[in-house]
Amino acid sequence: MPFLRHGSYRIRYELDGPANAPAYVLVNGLTQYAELWAAYRDALVARRFRVATFDLLGQGTSDKPALFISQNDQVAALALLIGELGDGPVFLSGISFGGLIALRYAITHGKRLSGLVPMSCFAELSPQLLLLGNAMRTGLILGGTSYLQDLLLPMNLSDQWLKPLLDKLDSVKRQGWLVNDVYALQNLMESFLDFEPLTPQLASIAVPTMILNGEFDFLTPRALHETLRVHIPNSSLVIIPRAYHAFTLEKPALTADLLARFAEDVLAGRWHGNKAVWIAPEEAGGVLEPFPPGYDHLRAIPTPRPTS
Repeated sequence: MPFLRHGSYRIRYELDGPANAPAYVLVNGLTQYAELWAAYRDALVARRFRVATFDLLGQGTSDKPALFISQNDQVAALALLIGELGDGPVFLSGISFGGLIALRYAITHGKRLSGLVPMSCFAELSPQLLLLGNAMRTGLILGGTSYLQDLLLPMNLSDQWLKPLLDKLDSVKRQGWLVNDVYALQNLMESFLDFEPLTPQLASIAVPTMILNGEFDFLTPRALHETLRVHIPNSSLVIIPRAYHAFTLEKPALTADLLARFAEDVLAGRWHGNKAVWIAPEEAGGVLEPFPPGYDHLRAIPTPRPTS
């Protein structure tokens, strides 16, 4: 199990796939850990990508600082990992808090990237998201990891995904307890709430960018992704049908296919962001459809946009 060193801290990481292949770096969400990318590793390696995963500081088997964990340290750890990949093409993707870290890396180190995929992400801490973050931190402090999971599971995932797990939910939750401890999660949440808006810096992201947003994402709704689409020049927004915040867990085959197709298009010179809005297919390999003209993609129902 290899580790990187950032100051006195150790960051656990893993590299899979051919050493000379284009690389995909995948960044965890706040309460996740690297093993949750296993299906992506297998799918992307099969498409001839090298895959880099790691535990953020405070997660999994990376070191867990006893006090506040700076977002700057997370970006520095990501930079160290990307430094292990040589000079070939690098595509960077992150989910939720991991998407925030990926955005910050792209703002400061964008020339090293060939493409960027922020997922269930945000550049502004909206009032709703701020209050939700505070409520989750309080729930974690008062009720522990299990209570936080009880809050997050129904927010993040669909009935269809949750129903088969209801009779074995304790074992699913126990795995989270074993990998991530309550005090480290508290420290990670402190860094989430220590937030500075990124919107003024998004225009500096020049690399091709595919923004992925679940149709029914409650935690980071469409308006937050619209900020990314409007301000990142070479971007497109792709809406994942019938998906929630944690669609990377719920729809791994589809999401991995979208990641691979995006990178293949960029490498072949076929990518043109144009700030377009697309609807992803229901299944891997399907056709992306342009969002119907004349309708407002920020609405949950097909409502015609007002004419100016």
